Amino acid sequence: MGDLRPCKVCNFKRQHSYGLVVPSLEQLKIKGGESLGIGPGAPVSVVLEEDGTIVEDDIYFLCLPSNTKFMLLCEKETWCPVRRIEGGTAWMTRDSMLLEVDSLDGSISQVEPWWILAQQLKQDLASIITMSEADLQTLVDIPCTQLASALDFQEGKVQNLQETLQRALDRREEERQSKELLQLYLSAVEKQEAQASMEGAGDMDQQDMLEVDSASGFMTRTLMVLKGKTSPETRLSTEELQAVVTKGADAMEQELGWDGQRTAALLQACQAELSSRLQQVQAIGSLRNLGQPDTRRQPDDRPQEEQDPAAGGPADMQS
Repeated sequence: MGDLRPCKVCNFKRQHSYGLVVPSLEQLKIKGGESLGIGPGAPVSVVLEEDGTIVEDDIYFLCLPSNTKFMLLCEKETWCPVRRIEGGTAWMTRDSMLLEVDSLDGSISQVEPWWILAQQLKQDLASIITMSEADLQTLVDIPCTQLASALDFQEGKVQNLQETLQRALDRREEERQSKELLQLYLSAVEKQEAQASMEGAGDMDQQDMLEVDSASGFMTRTLMVLKGKTSPETRLSTEELQAVVTKGADAMEQELGWDGQRTAALLQACQAELSSRLQQVQAIGSLRNLGQPDTRRQPDDRPQEEQDPAAGGPADMQS
C-alpha cells in the first residue's frame, strides 16, 4: 500500500475530473480511462494538467507529489492551457495565448491553431476584424461540432457564426480584386501615357514629320496624329485644327479613309477644341485690356486759339 499514489485525472476539455489511487503509470491509464469513458485498448497519453508536460515512465510518475492532476489524451487530442476570463485578463489576445504556449517546455504537445482562434473569438466576437484571411478560413473549415464544443455554443449559433465568417472572407476577396483591377488600370494608363510621350518626342525629332503632304496639304505629322492618337484634337496646334476644320467632312473622310460617322465625330471634336482655344485667347485679351491704363488723348483745356494755330492765334502773330 505504501507504493500507491493518490492523484487526479481529467479529459482534454477539463469537463470531468476524478480522484484515483494507483501504483503505476500504466494503472493510471487503465483506471483513468475507465473513469473518463475511454474504451479499453485505446491509445492514451498522459500529461500534467498544469503545464502539459508529458509523463512517459514510472520513475517520473513516482517522483511527482501526491494529488498531482493528470490529463489523459486520446488520439488527435492535445493539451492546451486554461483560459480564465476575468476583469483584469479579458483583454488578452491571441498573441499572448501563443506566447504562453511557446514559453512552455519544448516537449509539450502542440496546441491546435484553430482552438486558439476559437478561444480568441469566444472572448471577443469583434476580434473577427483583426483576424487574417487564413485565420478566418481555418475557423470556417473546422467541423461545426468541434467549433461548438470549443466555444460552448449551440451548433445552430456556430453555423450562423461560420456563415458570418465566410461573408467576411468574401468581402475581403472582393475588395482585394477591386484594388488589383484599379492598380492594373493605373499601370496601363501610365504605360500608355509614357509610350505616347516617347512617340511624341520621336515625332518632333524627325524632320520628315514636318513635311507637307503635297496631295492633302497637311503636314505628315498632322495625319499621323489624326489616325493614330487618342483624342487627337488635344494634340494638334491651333493652326492644324483650323486646317482640319477648313477642309470639311468630305475631304477629311477621303484623306483618312474613315466612314462618315467617324469623320464627323472627329471634325466636331476639332471644332469644339478650336472654339475653346479661341475663347481662351479672347478672355486673356480682355483681361489684359482691363489691366492697361486708358491711353486715349484727353480733351485739351487750353483756349481754342492755342489748340489750332491755323485759327490765327498768338502763334501766327509770333510768326
